[in-house]
Amino acid sequence: MKTIREVAKLFNVTPRTLRYYEEIGLLSPTRSHSKLRTFSKKEIAKLKLIMRGKRYGFSLDEIKEMIMLFDRDRTGIQQLERTVEYGEQKIKEIEEKIQELTQLKRELVELHATFSEKLAKLKGENAKNE
Repeated sequence: MKTIREVAKLFNVTPRTLRYYEEIGLLSPTRSHSKLRTFSKKEIAKLKLIMRGKRYGFSLDEIKEMIMLFDRDRTGIQQLERTVEYGEQKIKEIEEKIQELTQLKRELVELHATFSEKLAKLKGENAKNE
């Protein structure tokens, strides 16, 4: 069992973040006799999933749904099915973003070449006029 401060430090988040995750039902730490939150290995494992999900761009609602599905279906099948669905959506979003960024880069490279050429021309004309 780890305290909220220990877990926050372990995951490089604030205790407030952990309390928020508890508030929205993502985490369920237990309370010690002195009313301090303590996190079991199960809760730490959930937090690892939450952090991984956030890293991959999933919303907290999506993460919550994926985590809660395991509690409803201990085989893990429903959780994996939903995770695969969300993963496919996320891959599609990433591919679209890559296409957008590739197009943006292409446009910037063209503008850079045009502006660099124009700058060189202007500097050349200025040198002639001096």
